[in-house]
Amino acid sequence: MSALAAPAAPVHACGIDFGTSNSTAGWSRPGQRALLALEEGKLTLPSVIFFHAEDAHVSYGRAALADYLEGHEGRLMRSLKSLLGTSMMDEYTEVAGRAMPFKELLAHFIGELKRRAEVAAGHEFTRAVLGRPVFFVDDDPVADQRAQDTLEDIARQAGLREIAFQYEPIAAAFDYESQISREELVLVVDIGGGTSDFTLIRVGPERAGRAERRDDILASGGVHIGGTDFDKALSLASMMPMLGLGSLLKSGREMPSSHYFNLATWHTINQAYTKKAWAQIAELHRDAADRPRLERLQSVVRERAGHWLALQVEEAKIALSNAEATDIDIGRIAAGESVTLHRAGLDRAIDGLVTSVEQTVARLLSDAGITAAGIDTVFFTGGSSGVPLLRERVLALTPQARCVEGDLFGSIGAGLALDAQRKFA
Repeated sequence: MSALAAPAAPVHACGIDFGTSNSTAGWSRPGQRALLALEEGKLTLPSVIFFHAEDAHVSYGRAALADYLEGHEGRLMRSLKSLLGTSMMDEYTEVAGRAMPFKELLAHFIGELKRRAEVAAGHEFTRAVLGRPVFFVDDDPVADQRAQDTLEDIARQAGLREIAFQYEPIAAAFDYESQISREELVLVVDIGGGTSDFTLIRVGPERAGRAERRDDILASGGVHIGGTDFDKALSLASMMPMLGLGSLLKSGREMPSSHYFNLATWHTINQAYTKKAWAQIAELHRDAADRPRLERLQSVVRERAGHWLALQVEEAKIALSNAEATDIDIGRIAAGESVTLHRAGLDRAIDGLVTSVEQTVARLLSDAGITAAGIDTVFFTGGSSGVPLLRERVLALTPQARCVEGDLFGSIGAGLALDAQRKFA
């Protein structure tokens, strides 16, 4: 094992991977796994928060999703990381009858993530390396820096006094490096919930102990496309037409799409539940040429089932990574009905997104001046890197490279823990 992976003594510094869909925390110690158990023995904490309406209770992770699905009244929030770098970070949302800043929502979750890591470790963490995507915001360096500054401010509010940042794909490379016995040139492909990030880096046992790794990094890049974008595309292509998207009004005009886009996007689902939105949907129902479809839309809004529907689409996307077809039971909004989704339909829905990812990887290799033959390994991590079409397209760019699948949800957190050991030793 390398000097980086097995330090003489652990330091009380952690790595925190605040993800769009799932989060982890790690602490590097000799002979032990880095990731800390965050929820009932599990190493991941879904990045979900649920504010109960009937009392002041707040639940997180799987418990938050369970409370929502069991029908508790309240406000479910997910994909909070997607707000960083956007104008929404300076806005408010209604939670339990009061206006809460979105920054406070993120602070709730990150504070809980840190607290759970400390419980698992048995001591306080005041120093941490936080993961960040290569770009929080594409093609806008000012907004990108603002996103990192906001995350740092929130982490300090949670009690972290010394904070460093590391690109998430580089952290994943450090985790892979701790498992190999020879030097390699690795393309790290990290497809998370909100972003796709890539790093071309030289790794190996002799390099692992170096304090400065800048010269080992040949190129980094990314694009603001991730698993939630695949979910949205699949929902718009397969589920929202069941609710009236693409249908006609009696006038012959096409149905307005804004409510469907809100329901297909995790952090805007609640906008479909406002009184104004309900009045607009009722008016569209009166003017619809195909009223049964609009009745399904009304049912989703009336039952506040938008998050439930989004979860069904996400689960279908995951199922289609291993099967050619899967069924979604939509009985909650349309009694006795189900929808069959096919892998080919998913591929069509996400083709444009995957093409953007593919082009970003090709540009990265070109900018680095590296031919495909020079890459030893393609290392996949991130929960959405298992999407077959995406993996197929990326591997086609590097046909001679070895394909390695890391811990799709844990490689980044483990790598950040290794980096925290090095930076704060």
